[in-house]
Order: sequence, then structure tokens, then C-alpha cells
Amino acid sequence: MSKQINPIDQYIISDEPFYQSIGDEVSLYQAAYDERLPVMIKGPTGSGKSRFIEYMAWKLGKPLITVACNEDMTASDLVGRYLLDADGTRWLDGPLTVAARHGAICYLDEVVEARQDTTVVIHPLTDHRRELPLDKKGELIKAHADFQLVISYNPGYQSLMKDLKQSTKQRFSALSFEYASPDLEAHIIATETGCDKGLAAKLVQVGAAARNLKGHGLDEGISTRLLVYAARLIDRDINPIAACRMALVEPITDDVDIRSTLNHAIDAVFT
Repeated sequence: MSKQINPIDQYIISDEPFYQSIGDEVSLYQAAYDERLPVMIKGPTGSGKSRFIEYMAWKLGKPLITVACNEDMTASDLVGRYLLDADGTRWLDGPLTVAARHGAICYLDEVVEARQDTTVVIHPLTDHRRELPLDKKGELIKAHADFQLVISYNPGYQSLMKDLKQSTKQRFSALSFEYASPDLEAHIIATETGCDKGLAAKLVQVGAAARNLKGHGLDEGISTRLLVYAARLIDRDINPIAACRMALVEPITDDVDIRSTLNHAIDAVFT
């Protein structure tokens, strides 16, 4: 007799992801999970939100199902739909349903990108009911005891058209993420890439210069993720100035003046 495969085994994180805690976010999240509270992670792009959730899923030993939200995502993409095959129709659970049915952490990344009529389907899972109605199938799922819902978004990009409703926000506990302090960010870059601490510190200086331009020509500063990219390019024997322009300037702006300002900052740090 063949062994039955658990459909969420593929979502188990077997290797520890590198994550450097900045404050008490690990203990706070642990407490929220112990109480099965839904959690909202807020913070700028590349500040470690997704890595943190991966780390916590590994630490808790729970499977993690991640959904990258977008404006074309429908409720059916989350909960499931009927599909046609050779034998007729069959129901296919969506990622949210799989997580609720089998007991995984479901992470809706950048949930603000999804349409508001789509995010409404998560509401019954975020209060005392902890249930998910599958209207098309006529089934009501009581969430597994290990299920938890986590969402993230970047408040810096919120607008009248792209923001979470208060009726959604007030269903979640929340953690706010910011970029790490210069010393800690340099440590993260050095640990993540194996580069020396001196190089990591220089990259952090460039990142700080860009973040000072947020709201003054830049919508968002240089993320820790991009600083890691620059370090990896330099590790490939790419000239540091060229690597920084490729990884830190070109991705974030097309404005000639802003690019010139950032290039001057890179030149000042590396020459």
C-alpha cells in the first residue's frame, strides 16, 4: 500500500533561512502564533518582511504557503475553482483553502495589490469563527488548529486606490518593519554574502544616501535586498562603482537628476 502524501509537505522549510532580528519581533510573532492571531507585517520594500515570515515558519516547524498578490488576482485564485478534465469537473483548492484545510501558515505578500473585493474572502478566517466558506462548492471549512493567516504591505505605496480597508486592518495584530541600523545592516549584508565588513559598511552608506531622498524624488529608498545584490556583483570581481550603479541606481529611478545624485554618492564612497 502506497504511503499517503500530505499535500502541504512540499511547503515545509527544511533549511534555516538567515534572519537577523532587529528588536523583539521574533517573540512577538511567536506569541501571536501561539494564540493563532492573524498578523499584518508593514514595512518598506526589501526590509526583510518575507524573510522574517520564512524564518518564523522554519522556527515553528510549520509549512508556509506564500501568495504574491496582484491586481488581477480573484477570489477563486485564493479559495479554489472547478476545473474541467476528461472525467468531467473536479474541484481544485486554492492556496488559502489548502492552508486552512491542512494547517499551514498562509502568507499574502503585498496584499494591498489585490482587489478589495478579493481580500474580503479572508475576513471569516480572521475572527473567532476561523472558517472559510466555499460558496461555489457549498462547503464550510473550519480552519485547522495550526492555521495562521499573515499579510504584508508597504505603507509607503498606499493611496486612495491602494490601501487596506479599516474593516480588514482591524482584524489583524501588526508588526512594523524598518531598515536596520547601519551597523546591523552591514552585519546582515556581510553575513548574507560573505563580503568583508568594510565593503558592507560602504554599501550601507550608499543606501543611507538614497533613503534620504525618499519623498524628494524617490518613492522608495534602496532596500537591503539591493545592497546584497551589489555585494554579490562585487564578489564576482565587478568594479564596486559599476556594481552599485547596476544594483542600486538603475533599478529604482529613471530620473536623470536623481541618478546623478546617487552616482555622486557612490563615487564619494568608493573613490
